[in-house]
Amino acid sequence: TVLAEGANAALLDVDFGTYPYVTSSATTAGGICTGLGIAPTKIDTAIGVVKAYTTRVGAGPFPTELEDSVGQEMRDVGHEYGTTTGRPRRCGWLDIPVVQYGHLINNYQSINITKLDVLSGLKEIKIGVAYTINGERLPYGFMPSTLDGLGKVEVEYESHDGWMCDISECTKFEDLPQNAQKYLNRIEELVGVEVSWVGVGPARHAMATKGFEAQY
Repeated sequence: TVLAEGANAALLDVDFGTYPYVTSSATTAGGICTGLGIAPTKIDTAIGVVKAYTTRVGAGPFPTELEDSVGQEMRDVGHEYGTTTGRPRRCGWLDIPVVQYGHLINNYQSINITKLDVLSGLKEIKIGVAYTINGERLPYGFMPSTLDGLGKVEVEYESHDGWMCDISECTKFEDLPQNAQKYLNRIEELVGVEVSWVGVGPARHAMATKGFEAQY
């Protein structure tokens, strides 16, 4: 078995990302074929790795960005600073249309939600559930093809109650606070893909599983 890990997010893909704010290579599942010379039929599973909130490095469109104290709290608690440069990452609410778009391109069999613990200090948590342009709701996973188009989108939000407690010792989905479970269930409903792993802390084994028992 070979595990190929994407180094950058789907929207930094040179073909399918928010050009010109992209990297120089294919960051989506197709990059496994073009970058490693592996035939498409040899790929068994694609797992989407998605933060519990959204971040972006550098310039480029970011519809759910928070330029307030909440965004700063995410940045500080999540240590959202470049490892080499120390450059702060931009932070915002989870952008579901971006996750849906990633699923359309990569065909995720499951999702690994990381850094859920970063949201633990928030009383209210929002999810960007859809984009609208001129009052018209865009369909599932639809991503405007130009920066102008993306600049015109407005985000439709849902508000959820936070859980306000430490979750770093949780090892199963059932161990998580009810509001955290509701948050994850809602992500599954909106994306149409099951969540299998949940990051609950910075430690190597700080992962809660959903639907199976972890074997270390």
